[in-house]
Amino acid sequence: MAIPTADVVGLELFTHRFTALVREMGERLRRTALSTNVKERLDFSCGLLDADNRLVVNAPHIPVHLGALGICARAVEATLAPGPGDVVVTNHPGYGGSHLPDVTLLTPVFDEGGRRLGTVASRAHHAEIGGTRPGSMPPDATRLVEEGVVVAPMLLVAAGEPRWEAVRSLLTGAPYPSRAVEENLADLSAMLAANHRGAEVLRELAAAHGADVVARYMRRLRELSAERVRACLRTLEDGLREAEQRLDDGAPIRVALRVDGERMTVDFAGSSPVHPGNLNATEAVVRSAVLYVVRLLLDEPLPLNEGLLDPVTIAIPEGMLAPRFPDDPARCPAVVGGNVETSQRVVDTLLDALDLAAASQGTMNNVLFGNDRFGYYETVAGGSGAGPGFAGTDAVHTHMTNTRITDPEVLEHRFPVRLERFAIRRGSGGGGRWPGGEGVERELVFREAVRLSILSQRRREGPYGKAGGEPGARGEQWIVTADGTRRELGGIDGADLVAGDRLVLRTPGGGGWGREDVP
Repeated sequence: MAIPTADVVGLELFTHRFTALVREMGERLRRTALSTNVKERLDFSCGLLDADNRLVVNAPHIPVHLGALGICARAVEATLAPGPGDVVVTNHPGYGGSHLPDVTLLTPVFDEGGRRLGTVASRAHHAEIGGTRPGSMPPDATRLVEEGVVVAPMLLVAAGEPRWEAVRSLLTGAPYPSRAVEENLADLSAMLAANHRGAEVLRELAAAHGADVVARYMRRLRELSAERVRACLRTLEDGLREAEQRLDDGAPIRVALRVDGERMTVDFAGSSPVHPGNLNATEAVVRSAVLYVVRLLLDEPLPLNEGLLDPVTIAIPEGMLAPRFPDDPARCPAVVGGNVETSQRVVDTLLDALDLAAASQGTMNNVLFGNDRFGYYETVAGGSGAGPGFAGTDAVHTHMTNTRITDPEVLEHRFPVRLERFAIRRGSGGGGRWPGGEGVERELVFREAVRLSILSQRRREGPYGKAGGEPGARGEQWIVTADGTRRELGGIDGADLVAGDRLVLRTPGGGGWGREDVP
């Protein structure tokens, strides 16, 4: 599809305007948030959706968040139909959520005449939102209710009037209430401020250029993205590509990719049934992973948007990658690990089928600790996978995550912990003509009693190499107690610790690409 020259220029300008809008939202959220998780680790995302609640642009935030925003907004619209002056809050995985710590705010935006311009959205990870263990990611959870406060879509702001007491009552009245309600409310206020700014800018764009013009360039961007994917698919050989990866407990993730001209079908048939633990991923999370990988096929700076999936058909049978969610949270499957761990392994499986790169660390190495008065959460970097013509990168977050680690000074000032070691794990990257990236070593010494949770993968087998490359080293972790006793921890595990106990964490390296002896 040829786009007229004037529209090409206009599209470039409006793409940058849309992107500036969501970047500004993100900066306001960062600056006004209270929690370490949002303010320091940047575990949040902001996006702009069109009038039909399809993702238009995103800031360069968290891929696992961004690809799910459209699904979430459409599910909420079908449930609540928010109007002018309304803001919806939810974290429910059955409504396009990911896991309970990820709270989403959706603000529909209307012009002065009542015309729908679009929706601005923010999603932030609240490091504490209840559950059976501090940090709201209990490794032994089997039901959603055990993972924290479940927020079905509700109005945080109704016709311009905030409803903070209703939210407070929900956070304090759940079966496993939040341990940090004031922090939750402060971060929700920051998210609300970010959405307010995004709505202001979108109205200003419509006032300056016309609502029809804004809508046209939203549509043009989606059409351009779809055309670029179709052009890419035309360069691939038609046919079937299959791959299978297994979680550490053996649960399979299978994918069959069929390219047929300008279209591709992605079918996850044969993947695991509903997981008995917390590694279930919502359909929104799986679609986010597919969207991310499709974006990797393109070698040009297009923002992540749902137009990229227009030429793609996705089939996800009911099971670990698309569980059902009854109304009662006590009957819903646990999902907290599906967002952070299963999503990474879905990406591994897709990259394997497409032969794009060796596996990166395939986990977010979730570390959580806290007690009755606080909860802390971090994800820890590892090695990225090598590919044809490039080596992996050491000590980075990869694929579905894009967060920072907390600065040592902030970590030690705000929490009862001392950072003893944080270094590159030499020798952990897989060998090959292009070697995989190295993981990291991280040691924390606790200064008071805490409950520790670990949620990770790649503890049984290292990330795969490709084209003759070697796998990266698998991850491992253990506790050294105050009296010097060593206690091994599993990839999904927990421990009750006392002052003086030490956590030693070694994250996986990335897989290598190609044989070392082949030039």
